[in-house]
Amino acid sequence: MSSSAAAPAAGRSAAPRADARPPGADAPRVRQRPGLALAVITGSMLLIGIDVTVVNLALPDMSAALDLSPTASSWVLNAYTLVFGGLLLLGGRLGDVFGRRRMFVAGVAVFTLASLLAGLAPWAWALLAARALQGVGGAFVGPSTMALIVSTFDGPARARAISWYSAVLGAGASVGLVLGGVLTDLASWRWVFLVNVPLGALLIALTPRVVAEPPRPERSGARPGFDAAGALTGTLGIGSLVYACIRAASDGWHDTRTAAALVVAVVLLASFVVAERRAEAPITPPRLVTRGTLARVLPVMVLYCAAMFSVLFMLGRYFQDGRDFSPIRAGMAFLPLMACQFTMARLAPAVLRKVGPAWPALVGSVLAAGGLLWLSQLGPHDAYATHILGPLILIGTGAGTAMTPLNAYGMSGVDPAESGAASGLVQTAQWIGGTLGLAAWVTVFGTTTRDAAPGADPTTVLTDGVTAAFAGAGLSAVAAAVAALALFRRQASPGAAKG
Repeated sequence: MSSSAAAPAAGRSAAPRADARPPGADAPRVRQRPGLALAVITGSMLLIGIDVTVVNLALPDMSAALDLSPTASSWVLNAYTLVFGGLLLLGGRLGDVFGRRRMFVAGVAVFTLASLLAGLAPWAWALLAARALQGVGGAFVGPSTMALIVSTFDGPARARAISWYSAVLGAGASVGLVLGGVLTDLASWRWVFLVNVPLGALLIALTPRVVAEPPRPERSGARPGFDAAGALTGTLGIGSLVYACIRAASDGWHDTRTAAALVVAVVLLASFVVAERRAEAPITPPRLVTRGTLARVLPVMVLYCAAMFSVLFMLGRYFQDGRDFSPIRAGMAFLPLMACQFTMARLAPAVLRKVGPAWPALVGSVLAAGGLLWLSQLGPHDAYATHILGPLILIGTGAGTAMTPLNAYGMSGVDPAESGAASGLVQTAQWIGGTLGLAAWVTVFGTTTRDAAPGADPTTVLTDGVTAAFAGAGLSAVAAAVAALALFRRQASPGAAKG
């Protein structure tokens, strides 16, 4: 891939299924309003991205209002993480089988209903159940968004659409922190969920009018059966792995339940690999992870996300617990990161056309590594302007520089019929990488703080733990840069890189 990250993949002209809506019925409207279609698709990912972090700064108020125990409070975050991560592979394949727009609308509807239930929750168990249901909706929406972009846009337009997707997705987590702080301080913690309801309703109303349902290719012979074995082992295996990471972050890697969940995850994921090799229509076609553009991108994404997930969590803790920032001030402190990431993601298509994906992925990883390693030198009383602003600018610039090329190049060699499964795989890799990384850095943080000298200043102890975690995350970003070197080989036309 030398000049464009988004050449149209072969197979676009395959005939639609007989039971599918004729593409001509709604395609003209999409051609007339591609900007609105993109706004709807990326707007859904903004909702999903916001919800990952919007709860963080509102959690103390939630705990007080619903009398949540410390364990229950952690599951307000973990219920969403567990269900969302576990169902991404299944959500991607369901879109390929039953229609991506259909799954997109269904996912937004489930997410919107769950947000309403969470905002009105009178009891702790009701809030936790609603958070899990939000994860179900998010897992159906997430893979469908990238698949709809791939099927709706071609050539340079697709590269620009993916840049918007990456910019919005990257900004979502930072927006969530800002929004969570503002709503909690000025209104109520319930509004961190209720704000999703009118936005979700708008997306549901607009989607059938502006987003086309991609035609599903006609398959010769009998319709292949659904890969139930792959769905079961993949969902439970990924869920077990995410659960192990959650347990490790709170109870350590030596915890009995953590170890048991890891063993179960290994067994189930090994069974998943066997099932996918034998399945007629696998949830995740093995070729997606063994050859082609996506296979070369996945290691970079896993290592990069393992580094990046630490930033919001660790700095958020440092701001609030170490520096006594209010929720609003803590959220606003991340704005430079968000602005740099969004700006660079929007510039990415022009860079891609000139230099291809390898240099941006490499440079972005190096910039992020520099910012993280700079933060590893942070002192307990260092000023924001001189010791935090610079690293945030580097990290945001690196993220915006790297992620659009990685997404665009990874999807460029994927058959449109498998774009849902591929998108689910990309997001699963990002989620698992980030969750594993965060568990590792939280373990580093915990080990460092536990080993502090008796009577040490609490702020100093906290800062030492945070900086140790950032050092580990920085090394992960360095490893991502090394993995990005694989993108420099075989950069032929993406359309020919299907392997």
